[in-house]
Amino acid sequence: MPTESLLSEFPPVTTEQWEHIIRQNITGPEYASKLISHPEEGLAVRPYYRSDDLTCLHFLEAAPGAFPFVRGTRSTGDWRIREEIDVADPEEANRAASAAVAAGAGEIAFHRTKLKGQADLAILLANLHEIHISFEGPSPETLRILVERLIKRPHGTFVSADIDPLADLDLSAELLRNAPPGFRPFVIHADEFQEHAAGAIEEVGFALSAAVDFVAEMQERGLTVDRTAGSLSFWFAIGPEFFIQTAKLRAFRMVWAKVVESFGGTHLAARAAIHARTAHWNETIYDPHVNILRGTTEAISAILGGADSVSVAPFDNCYRQADENSRRLARNTQIILKQEALLSRVADPIGGSYLIEVLTNTIASKAWKLFQELETAGGYRKALATGIIADVLERRLSSRDEAVACRRLVLTGTNRFADASDQALDRVDVLQLDSMPRVAQPFEEIRLRTDQFSIQTVEQPRIVLAEIGDRKMRSARSQFTADFLACAGFVTQKQKFDSAEKIALCKADVIVLCSSDAEYLPIAAELMPILKERRSPAKVLIAGNPETAPQLGNIGIVDFIHLRSNAVEVLTRLQRLIGSRD
Repeated sequence: MPTESLLSEFPPVTTEQWEHIIRQNITGPEYASKLISHPEEGLAVRPYYRSDDLTCLHFLEAAPGAFPFVRGTRSTGDWRIREEIDVADPEEANRAASAAVAAGAGEIAFHRTKLKGQADLAILLANLHEIHISFEGPSPETLRILVERLIKRPHGTFVSADIDPLADLDLSAELLRNAPPGFRPFVIHADEFQEHAAGAIEEVGFALSAAVDFVAEMQERGLTVDRTAGSLSFWFAIGPEFFIQTAKLRAFRMVWAKVVESFGGTHLAARAAIHARTAHWNETIYDPHVNILRGTTEAISAILGGADSVSVAPFDNCYRQADENSRRLARNTQIILKQEALLSRVADPIGGSYLIEVLTNTIASKAWKLFQELETAGGYRKALATGIIADVLERRLSSRDEAVACRRLVLTGTNRFADASDQALDRVDVLQLDSMPRVAQPFEEIRLRTDQFSIQTVEQPRIVLAEIGDRKMRSARSQFTADFLACAGFVTQKQKFDSAEKIALCKADVIVLCSSDAEYLPIAAELMPILKERRSPAKVLIAGNPETAPQLGNIGIVDFIHLRSNAVEVLTRLQRLIGSRD
């Protein structure tokens, strides 16, 4: 059947027709609250997009590998798998790097490897001549040794370092004058903005502003735009918001290309070198294998966004020194995506998606506006010195912490869907645990106290979820409460009752009444005197937030568990009530 004939069976439907049908079912303010999501300040994601949404976008005709590089800096979809080697001895570091390359890595990052001279560097780089190499946190001596070698014996491919280009501008200019081509010594750490709760718009805007400051300062010192732009790499952390994380890399490449062009740089120099890594802030020590799933989706976001290299953190990296098995698993995550899922076969496979293209344009436009505001305020360094950027990050961090504590931002296995039987004390290295800030830490501190309390007292507290009254409400609220309390490692028992007197007979340290709002006050008014008469030590909570909460508090109800509860605060109070303390 000819295509035209097939399509003629499906007459076109206008956006107005779609909206008319939707608003027949969802009216007024419900439309925005139910169908439009706000993943971060400045972004509003609609329930659907159509080709009409792309009519004003001017970058859609760009091919992969072509200016302004919104679709990537390469004409292929391949990327480099970065392996991070944290070994001080050059010979041992080379041995680990060689093994990683043999196992599939395409780029090596050396952490804290100590070099005393050219002989050590030769040992370190042996058999790695065709591999991209990065030196992270290099000492001045290591940099000197590296530059001397690269001048005399250029590496077969790129060598980079992660020096802050704005830390000492005169020193950066001197390094640029002396460093050989093919060496990228500087990194703009946009990943730090993500770790401190910045949204995609702020990550792109702040990174762009920092890079522009550097280019302008180097121009004043007589260095060309092409030389300066070619010395920079950009590091991004990739969080869990799948499509937004993909779009932010595409948006950044586009605005950076426009900046370099405006400075008079060539299109070749306008190609942003981007390294993406999985985020640290959302890693968890309970149900830790969920970190593997997080790393997988974050790696896919980075790949679809066109990152040049990607590193996936070992799943146990947040609570102990990663071993060979967890490092191999992290590496194999990318190998599977490349060799089995075949994500390397197509450049920008998500390009053309209405959602992605609109998100890319929105992030780029709003980040450009933020960049202009920072320029008006005196540029990135002044914004940093005067606290403008710190204020933004502090607000975002506070908002994110609250969202996690109130369980609006879900950490699977930690603040939602937790396995109460999971024990972490035997696998946690306390020194490693505090090495990086993570939003799960308040919940983990609660869980660790529960684990320790269980060891000290042999038995866990007995928590009964007392289902009584309205069948629908009691079941829903007991299920909600069981999930809520599991976040503290509390194992609960559901029991159905037909009277307050029978609830009073159960042997429990904690009783949570699970019923409808209207029934709570009469049930509690009958229950609390009975418990007092029998001198029961049981603490009574309510699953819900009824209007009668003040009266319930007056007769002895100790707390309330509901959708708007700050779980960290409620669970901490409950631990204190049952005698579990630091």
